[in-house]
Amino acid sequence: MKRLIAATARAEREHFWFRGLRRFVAPLLARAATGKHVKILDCGCGTGANLTMLARVGRSSGVDREWTGVRRAKEAGRSVSQATVAQLPFVNGHFDLTTSFDVLYCLKPEDERAAVAEMFRVLRPGGHVIINVAAMPVLRGNHSVLAHERRRYTARTLRILVETAGFVVDRVTYTNATILPVLLPLRVAHRWCGLAAEADAEREIKTPIRPVNWLLDRLLALESQMLRVVDLPCGSSLLLLARKPLTAGCAKAS
Repeated sequence: MKRLIAATARAEREHFWFRGLRRFVAPLLARAATGKHVKILDCGCGTGANLTMLARVGRSSGVDREWTGVRRAKEAGRSVSQATVAQLPFVNGHFDLTTSFDVLYCLKPEDERAAVAEMFRVLRPGGHVIINVAAMPVLRGNHSVLAHERRRYTARTLRILVETAGFVVDRVTYTNATILPVLLPLRVAHRWCGLAAEADAEREIKTPIRPVNWLLDRLLALESQMLRVVDLPCGSSLLLLARKPLTAGCAKAS
């Protein structure tokens, strides 16, 4: 995980994938973070880079299990504390919005359920959650090794996970569909040849050469406009927006 955090820190500013994620999330943030003084918690924030995006719509803070990421975030002046997403150190109903970007898929099943239940618990009634996860099991590849990926989701399995915790799903869509023709054969080749060792898998998160990075960035920019009006049926990630019912209590992990 330290390797992943270090590699991510180097790439998250310019890499087409991270730029695409921020574009995809932006309209969901605008929908979820309404009103003044919105309190936001990013669960599993890594180096805290996404807190900058979240700070545009409210007061953002984060937690992460790994001290490597927490230290980098603190050095950058971000509000981050060390804690596990399966046991958040906050009182019930403290936040208006919780987020989780590419965290749940690397957790043990019991921690995965506990993390979603905890995000539910710390939300006020009527608050929202935004979740991004790896999608389509057929896309398992070398990046899965680096991310310690335990599972990839389908729209159905992600929906069941959050609804079991008590959330009402407002939207779930696949993303990164426009780069699927490139990604699918590449990931199939990874499995055919044998997945790389973790140290070798680091190349999966390096920013591509400038022309390739630019082209893929443009494709995802186009896709972000499509996502404003339609949900996509396939892609390498899943993005979900859900809310805590106004009459809800606290969920329990099962």
